[in-house]
Amino acid sequence: MLQTKNVDSELKAWAIEQRRHFHMNPELSGQEYNTSAYVKEKLAEFGIPLDDKFSGPSVVAFFKGTEGNKTIALRADMDALPLQEEGDKPYISKVPGVMHGCGHDGHTAVLLAAAKWMSNNPDLVKNNIRLIFQSSEEASPSGAQKLVKEGVLDGIDAIYGIHLISRMPMGKVGFATGYAMASCNDFDIKIEGKGGHAGYPHDTVDPIYIASHLIQAFQSVVSRNLHPLHAGVISFGGMQAGNSYNVIPHEVTLKGTIRALTFEAAELMHEKTAQLTESICASFGAKGHYQFIEGTPPLYNHPEACEFARSVIENTFGADAFLPIDPVLGAEDFSYYLKDKVGAFINVGMQSDKSQYPHHHPKFDIDEDAIPTAIELMIQLALQA
Repeated sequence: MLQTKNVDSELKAWAIEQRRHFHMNPELSGQEYNTSAYVKEKLAEFGIPLDDKFSGPSVVAFFKGTEGNKTIALRADMDALPLQEEGDKPYISKVPGVMHGCGHDGHTAVLLAAAKWMSNNPDLVKNNIRLIFQSSEEASPSGAQKLVKEGVLDGIDAIYGIHLISRMPMGKVGFATGYAMASCNDFDIKIEGKGGHAGYPHDTVDPIYIASHLIQAFQSVVSRNLHPLHAGVISFGGMQAGNSYNVIPHEVTLKGTIRALTFEAAELMHEKTAQLTESICASFGAKGHYQFIEGTPPLYNHPEACEFARSVIENTFGADAFLPIDPVLGAEDFSYYLKDKVGAFINVGMQSDKSQYPHHHPKFDIDEDAIPTAIELMIQLALQA
């Protein structure tokens, strides 16, 4: 564990208590109304006023600094996943089919604990702090996108968020500078052919055969259209066709995802997959219908914010604590904030025996020894900005 001068044993215990409350009472994206009410209750206890112009179930509050020359935003996500939790921990989810399988219970508790510390030490906080407890990170429509449209970044100088990460060693804190996480866009495809008897394929336009060409061709977008140094992935996640041994179906539906690390690559992959769908289907005498489902943009950690965040990490925890990491093709809707405002998204490591399962796994758990590090980081980002 890293040393945390502002997070004593009492604040750590309080934060763990909050985290376990959230863990036992998870709510799905867009449904976090009990979580929201609980957060509002705690903020009221701290004397931190709410900013009620933003739509629920997200909660936005404003802590006024002693000088107020800058306003820094700190964000935590609140939503859980549609997973049945496994295990025998005493704080296991009470809600069938819903669990905190990505650490958002910890993120909410961490930001609440940072807010509690600020309320107890108001003379030490010179900057204004906007506290964002965000709904719907895991689902579309994105809670971050909605808040940005409502003006949550108005008047903000910089924004920071953290993520407790099971694949990063305990005692390490880090991020990728620049493009750090991928865009996430989905697609639905319907191939309309001409069904018929499997023994007479010449009388049909076989959509399954066409689908096989389309699946192969989509991979050429990555290998032959995308710049070799620009990461991107196209993956098919679903295919529905007929259900008989000897009937060629009339249509096939496909669904999948497009991931890219830059805005330009995301747009290129969208255009090429749409073109391939139309042209390949037409070449076989079928009709191809392509529906693009826009999701989150790439997450871009601004270099100037990263330089500041690294200095905070090294000054607070020591030079050995910082761990630069490679970009990943996972997605995170914090990207909407960083699209419009300078900031950074920071990973806090918690890899251990307790936190050995990957995120979104039914046995995922937070190693709560990482929570003080995350709280201290939030406090120092607020103090040193």
